[in-house]
Amino acid sequence: MKQFTTDDMIRFLYNEMTTEETQQFLQSIQQDWTLREAFERLKQSKDCLDSSVASPRKSTVNAILQYAGLNEGVTH
Repeated sequence: MKQFTTDDMIRFLYNEMTTEETQQFLQSIQQDWTLREAFERLKQSKDCLDSSVASPRKSTVNAILQYAGLNEGVTH
């Protein structure tokens, strides 16, 4: 049985595994309690990050837009 890493679990969460890898991973988390626990913690972390949508403050956006307007035509 393949040893899955944190990178593998992230690839699974973002649907970046091949069909064969996905099947192997699903089989592994059914049989390996430690892997399943690690995966569940990672999944919960991802879900928390997905649910916390951060938006910049309006003053920050305005400052960026003002800066961009003052520097039109300047190339770096």
